[in-house]
Amino acid sequence: MAPRAFGFFRAGGFDQVRFENGQDFINLDQLDWKLWVALACPTRGLAFDARTLELIDSDKDGRIRASELITAVKWAGALLKNPDDFLKAPAELPLAAINVDVEEGKRIHQAAKTVLQGLGKADATSISVPDSAAAVKAFHDMAFNGDGVIPPESTKTPEQKQLVLDVIATIGSTDDKSGKKGVNAEQVKAFFTAVSEYVTWLAKGEADASLMPLGTGTVAAFEAMRVVRAKVDDYFARCAMTAFDSRAAAALNREEKEYLAVAAKDLTITSDEIKGFPLSKIEGHKALPLFDNVNPSWAAALAIFAAKTVTPILGEQKTLTEAQWLAAKAKLAAFEAWQGSKVGGVVEKLGVERLKVLHTEASKALLDPLFAEEKAQEPTANSIASVEKLVRYTRDLFQLANNFVSFKDFYERKRPAIFQVGTLFLDQRECQLTIRVEDQARHAVMAPLSRGYLAYCDCSRPATNEKMTIVAAFTSGESDNLMVGRNGLFKDREGKDWDATITKLIDNPISIRQAFWSPYKKVLRFVEEQVAKRAAEEEKDSNALLADGVTTVGKSAEEGKVVKEPKKLDIGVVAALGVAVGGITAAMGALLQSFFGLGLWMPLGVVGLLGLISGPSMLIAWLKLRQRNIGPLLDANGWAVNAHAMLNVPFGASLTKTAVLPEGSRLDKQDPYAEARRPWWLYLTLIVLLAVGIAWYLGKLDHLLPAAARSDSVLGDAAPAAAEKAEAKEAKQPEPAAAPVEAPK
Repeated sequence: MAPRAFGFFRAGGFDQVRFENGQDFINLDQLDWKLWVALACPTRGLAFDARTLELIDSDKDGRIRASELITAVKWAGALLKNPDDFLKAPAELPLAAINVDVEEGKRIHQAAKTVLQGLGKADATSISVPDSAAAVKAFHDMAFNGDGVIPPESTKTPEQKQLVLDVIATIGSTDDKSGKKGVNAEQVKAFFTAVSEYVTWLAKGEADASLMPLGTGTVAAFEAMRVVRAKVDDYFARCAMTAFDSRAAAALNREEKEYLAVAAKDLTITSDEIKGFPLSKIEGHKALPLFDNVNPSWAAALAIFAAKTVTPILGEQKTLTEAQWLAAKAKLAAFEAWQGSKVGGVVEKLGVERLKVLHTEASKALLDPLFAEEKAQEPTANSIASVEKLVRYTRDLFQLANNFVSFKDFYERKRPAIFQVGTLFLDQRECQLTIRVEDQARHAVMAPLSRGYLAYCDCSRPATNEKMTIVAAFTSGESDNLMVGRNGLFKDREGKDWDATITKLIDNPISIRQAFWSPYKKVLRFVEEQVAKRAAEEEKDSNALLADGVTTVGKSAEEGKVVKEPKKLDIGVVAALGVAVGGITAAMGALLQSFFGLGLWMPLGVVGLLGLISGPSMLIAWLKLRQRNIGPLLDANGWAVNAHAMLNVPFGASLTKTAVLPEGSRLDKQDPYAEARRPWWLYLTLIVLLAVGIAWYLGKLDHLLPAAARSDSVLGDAAPAAAEKAEAKEAKQPEPAAAPVEAPK
C-alpha cells in the first residue's frame, strides 16, 4: 500500500502539512516525523484543555510526544463513522456519529445513553464535554466506582470500617477517584501478611521460655539496658585504657578547658555538652556507680536501669562491675536476638489483642465482598471514561495537531496558538506573542537564540493571590521606553486581567528603522551623560572652591592677614588652548572643504556619510531579523520544535500592534500645553545661510561676487581660497634658466 500523499503549505520559511480531510488526519502515522513542526510539548503552561492533555499523556510524565498523539488519533478515529468530524471539532458529539460496528464503539454508545439518562437528558441525541465530565464525577462519587479503592465511607459494617482504618494507619492509603482516602487489594494483602508474620513471631517468643528470662519484665529490662548500653560500654572501655596506662586518665576524663567551656554557659542537666561526658570519673578497673557520683544527665536513666535490669538479674546493687555488666548482657542476649528477627513490625502499634483478632481467615475475607462490587463496576467505569475521552478527542485533537504537527494556527493568525497565553499591553503596544514560563532562569539561557526582543514579566492578581511569569516578544515599535520595572497589563485567554512588571530584558533589534537611528541615539545619550557628569563635577569643584574661599577669608580676617590674590592664568596654558582650538578649526575646515568640494555630488556624500554611520547597525539588524524564530522560545519551555519557525518582519509586525487612532476618529490637534515651535522656514533659512557662509568662506562663490566681496579680499591670507591660489601660483612659476657655460679660452 502506497503511503498517503499529504498536502502542504509554506509559512514561516518552511513547509507544513495541511490536513485537507478526515482521512488525512487519521493517517497521521504515515507522515514522516521529519516533517512535523514539533515532536513533543509540555502539558502545562498551554492555553488548551488540561484534561484532554492529561488523557493523551499515557505515561503521565507531563509531556505529549508524537507517538502519544498518533495513538490518540488512531483510537478515536476507529470509533467515529466519519473522520471528517475531527475537522469540525464539534462542541457536542452526536450519538449517531459513534461507530457501533466495533465492540468498543457499541459499549461507548450505550454508556453515553446511560450517562444522558442519568443527567435527565434521555431524549438528547448528542453529548458534550460538560455532560461527560459531570457523568464521570457523579460516577466517581459513588460508593463503588470501579477504581479498586475502598474508602471507609464505602464500608457496610463497623468491622469493615475498622479494618479499613487499621490498614490506612499501618500500611498507608490510596486516593479514591472521589478524592477520599481508601485502600486497595494490594494494601490489604500486605496488611494481613504483616499481621501473620508478627503474630507468628510473637508466638515463638511466648512458646520459648529462654527468650523471656525475666518473664513479663524482660521487655522493660531490655529497653532500660538499651538506653544506657553505649554509655556503659564507653565507661568500661575508658577504665580499661586507664588501667593500661595511667597517663591516659586525664584525657579520658576530658580536659579542664572543656569543663570551662561548659561552665561559661547556662547549665541544664540535659545539656548535650554534659551528656557527652563519661558516666562517672574514669579510674583503672573501677566499678560503675549506679546512683552516686554519676553524670547528672544520665542519673535518671541509670536509676531505671538499676531497678528494671540489674536488680532482677543480679540482685540489688549500688555499683556494677564490668563482669556483672557482661553477665547482664548475656542474660538478655537471646531476647535481643529474637527482637532482631522481628517481622511485621509495621502493625505492632495496633496491639497484640487486636492483631490476634485479625489473624483469622474470617478477617481476611471481610473486605472481599466490597472488592467484588468494585470489580463489577470496572466495565461501567471504563465505558464512562471512554465516553469522556472520545468526546474530548473529537473536539480537541484537530486543534492540537494544528499546533503540534504544524503551526497552522500560529501562522494563519485566525486564532492564537495554544502556546500564546494572552496579550500584554505596555508602552502603547499590544504584544500577542506571550508564552508562559515556569523557570525564568532556565528559560533565559536559551531564549536569546530566538533573536527577538524579549521582556520577561512577573504577573500577579492580588485579589486571588495568583502569580505567573511570562515572556513577551516585542516585534514592532521602538525599545527606548522599555526598561526593567515598567508596569503594564496582561490579559489572559480567559479574559482575566493581571498586573505585569518587566523583570528582565533580552535586547535584540526590533526593526531596520530602529537600527538606523540607533548610533545617533547612542551618541546623544553619551553626550548627555558626559555633559551631566561634567556639570556635576564642575558644580562639586565650584562648591568646594567657594567653601574653601570662605574658610580662607574667615581665617585671614581672624588672623589679620591679607588674602593673597589668585594666581594669574598661565600664558603657556592659553597658548596650548589656542593651538588646540586652531587644530580643531583647521580639521573642521578641511572636512567642510572636502564636503563642499563635491559640488553637485553633495547629496550622495550625505547619503554616504549616513550609510557609513548607520550601515553596520542596519546590517546587523537585518541579519538578526532574518534569523528571528520562535523555536528557542518554545524549546526553552520544554517543547521539541523540529523546524526553523521564522518570525520575519511582516509576520512579526502582525504580532505586536502599536497605538493607532481608530478609523473615523476626530482629533483636536490644538494642544494647550504644547511647547512653542518656531516655523520650519526659519530653520530652513538658517541652514541655507550657514551653507552660503561656508561656501563663501571656502571661496566657492568668488566667481559670482565682485572683487571687493570675495573671501580672499575680505579675509586676506587667512582665506582658504587665497592659500589655494598661492600654492597654484608657485606651482606654475618656471624654473630659472641655467647660466651659460663659457668656452675655455
